[in-house]
Amino acid sequence: MPAARPKQLPATTAPSRHVYDVIVLGSQLGGALAAVMLAKRGYGVLLVEHDGTGPGYEHGGYCLPYAPFIAPSLKTMSAVEEAFAEVGLAAELHRQQQPHVPELQLVMPRHRVDLHADATRRGAEFAREFGGEGERILTDLAASTRQHEPSDAFFKEAPPLPPDGLLEAWNLKRAKGRHPGLETDLRLAGADAPSRLLRGLRPFSVHLDNPSSALARTRPLSQVLQTPWRYPGGRDGLRKLLFERLQELGGDLLSPSNTDTYVVEELVFDGSRFSAVKLLRSDTLYRASCLVSATDAGALRRLMTGRKKHRGLSDQLDQSTIKSFLFAVNWVVPETALPRGMGELVVLDTEDSELGALLVQVLPARSVEGKEDSSLRVVCAGGFVPASVRDLGEGYLEALAQRIDGHLDSLMPFTQGKRLLRSAPYLDASAVRGSRLMPHPHYLIDAEAHLGVSGLKQQTPTKNLLLAGREVLPGLGLEGELLAGIRATRLIQEMLKKRPVLKR
Repeated sequence: MPAARPKQLPATTAPSRHVYDVIVLGSQLGGALAAVMLAKRGYGVLLVEHDGTGPGYEHGGYCLPYAPFIAPSLKTMSAVEEAFAEVGLAAELHRQQQPHVPELQLVMPRHRVDLHADATRRGAEFAREFGGEGERILTDLAASTRQHEPSDAFFKEAPPLPPDGLLEAWNLKRAKGRHPGLETDLRLAGADAPSRLLRGLRPFSVHLDNPSSALARTRPLSQVLQTPWRYPGGRDGLRKLLFERLQELGGDLLSPSNTDTYVVEELVFDGSRFSAVKLLRSDTLYRASCLVSATDAGALRRLMTGRKKHRGLSDQLDQSTIKSFLFAVNWVVPETALPRGMGELVVLDTEDSELGALLVQVLPARSVEGKEDSSLRVVCAGGFVPASVRDLGEGYLEALAQRIDGHLDSLMPFTQGKRLLRSAPYLDASAVRGSRLMPHPHYLIDAEAHLGVSGLKQQTPTKNLLLAGREVLPGLGLEGELLAGIRATRLIQEMLKKRPVLKR
């Protein structure tokens, strides 16, 4: 096993340098990966977290997650795996990723099924609950877990997705012609209760509102169904790992962990080109040849002054609208109060037309210092609700949280009277801003959706400003977010025309 990488302590003050090759704005994972790759290749990089969520939020003495988080295995995302290998993180991610026990549990009004990794145990579960029909469901499920494989070669070719201009559109069309499997729809299409509930995982694996294409309906869900992994700290744990590697490679970081001036107040332009960022409560300008945006379009739009001068960029950002988001509730309970046989990852059929399926994840309880308490668990449950509920007031959000409480009471009846804390991020997380309020949004993109998975173009009318957030490939979920960062790295190199020097 490779030796653990030495950890470099983060800086406790703002960086002394003020001019960089690239500034990455925002905390989304695509931008973090681009920052690390560019630093590895010898570029001067500053990452300004701006909208970061940190390691969770504090409430009642605990550090709690903003939402449940599941991720496909790194091996199901070959291009992403290569990028993590380049920056020296693939081995560490492989060590850290862990399956839930059992891998997945389905809870329906009249059935409960454990999806064990062992095929014999899984078959026995379905036979017990569904008789002869269970074999057919299992066959469809097994086929679905492999359906991402035919499209692996397509993404390994690094196609221009979304394309910019006629030449890239033509190259994308040629690439599609070499991979006919891109148009194959999900095998798990039955009307039976377990198949419907398994498809209920799809919203948790993509960032696209109501995906309609075969690729968006199939690839992200297939990856997650093969093995729904968890990483220590979830999405925030992955982000922290990338941030640490960036600093080890000589990149600079402005985040809540090392300074209180990490929020950008304004983007500064020199004519039609990006020039610098100005931080809140600071007169310092951080300048760069290029900006990579890894924050939501709405957050970026708010940083633009004199929008009439940058109408093209503003119009591009206006193409994205948040339609729904993942609303979560956390319970802290004694481990002994959990029902015997309850899984660590549960998809719960609520029979609630607004909430739909709930994703319930059981995690170790952590103190605000990050220390785990083996006797306690955090039960994090989330479902998607329309973005418009944010305008209905705190009372409505509290009612939503109480509805989730009711479903958790039914799932875990023996926790009544033993719950140590109930917390909802939208109600109880203090000092939240930007994407903190949106741990998993779904977007509606008013632009051509190539292969049904693409969103905003990465290249913008502001030639030295690129997008590398989750709105670029929302139909591919986590993989799309990271692929956007990988492609942004290539585009930056082409833009700067600087010979990359790989660091050791």
